[in-house]
Amino acid sequence: MKKPLVIFGAGDIGQLAHYYFSSDSEYEVAAFTVDASHLKDTKFCGLPVVAFETVTEHYPPAAYDFFVALSYAQLNALRKAKYLAAKAQGYRLASFVSSQASVLNGGCIGENCFILEDNTLQPFVSIGDNVTLWSGNHIGHHSRIGSHCFIASHAVISGGVELGEQCFIGVNATLRDHIRIGERCVIGAGALLLADAAPDGVYLGTATERAKVPSTRLRRI
Repeated sequence: MKKPLVIFGAGDIGQLAHYYFSSDSEYEVAAFTVDASHLKDTKFCGLPVVAFETVTEHYPPAAYDFFVALSYAQLNALRKAKYLAAKAQGYRLASFVSSQASVLNGGCIGENCFILEDNTLQPFVSIGDNVTLWSGNHIGHHSRIGSHCFIASHAVISGGVELGEQCFIGVNATLRDHIRIGERCVIGAGALLLADAAPDGVYLGTATERAKVPSTRLRRI
């Protein structure tokens, strides 16, 4: 029998969490919850939506697990706040780890993690609490991912990297081995990081600019 689960969030990520937990986990989603100020509809994905302020009355922590399905808004601070609020209510926070991910780190993964398909977690990797790994990332051996981070698709984190809490790593970013990334850093899409990064740093990749020659003047191949 599957475990009942309540999901915080009734947006795109909440819908994705419902899909992944329903199709590839030991959980059955029972309901959704949002802050009362954001409660617009009482149904989402065909299931009830209740105010977070009263969620324990409808779905008590003794009988239901919980998952916070939010993005990297406010540099992951909003997801962190709701994660801590759910824990304070007494809920056990569930993690989703795709069966199509290569998890070779002995399951050293924290609570409320969202690890999607085609991620590779090499041996001796450590994943903190409330971490999102979108699809297709490489987390190299002996790396430590701090809590409340969000790593977008196809990032390469080489071996022995230490990533501080609340960091955001963009699509196709690359971090060389054995560097230390401070808390709340933003590593933009396509960025290449070769040295340590102090907390609160922003590192952006170089955006491609439009060429002066229009496509109509390109020689056909």
